[in-house]
Amino acid sequence: MTLSHWPAEAAQPAPPWPVAPLATAIGRGLLSRCPACGERHLFKGYLKVVSECRRCGAPLGLARADDAPPYFTILVVGHIVVPLLVIMQRLANPPTWEMTAIFVPLTLVLALGLLRPIKGGTVGLMLTMGMLKPNPAAT
Repeated sequence: MTLSHWPAEAAQPAPPWPVAPLATAIGRGLLSRCPACGERHLFKGYLKVVSECRRCGAPLGLARADDAPPYFTILVVGHIVVPLLVIMQRLANPPTWEMTAIFVPLTLVLALGLLRPIKGGTVGLMLTMGMLKPNPAAT
């Protein structure tokens, strides 16, 4: 049996915007800043990503996060709310209406509060990894 090597991938040209390390880009995204330079806002509105950074020109709008941020948000919120719900049920056994009055608003606040930072982190991940949709203006 002979060993074969994968063909070397063609080197991708460096993007014209600064590329931060992965952890830095995700952290900047979590803070709703441009993942590339960390200087300007990532969002216009609540969840709408700006088309590009006005400082460094990073094409933030081409990082289509789509369903990943809601999925990660549900994962995080579920891991917070469900254990609290089970612990409260085991320790105090409150009536159903009381559990509903506590945990429905808590779930809504956590989900809405974490969705934007998680989307920013996802955009930072996608920008750093080069996971951008093709630019229709470039063709």
